Amino acid sequence: MWFGIYVAGYVIFIVGVAVGAHLLNVPFRWIGVGVLCLIGLAIVFGVKATQVFSVKATGQKDSPS
Repeated sequence: MWFGIYVAGYVIFIVGVAVGAHLLNVPFRWIGVGVLCLIGLAIVFGVKATQVFSVKATGQKDSPS
């Protein structure tokens, strides 16, 4: 659930940045590059932030498979 909230927030942020860049006449190629970078950051930060919640809830960290 927490990851979904992070994703929703980042989607709103990314759309706002892309629209703003479009209004500033930034070429679409660079808007695409920026959007891809922001999507990658959103995934990294979202997983990192929700991992803390799952550790606190269960009391132990999941071991990598």
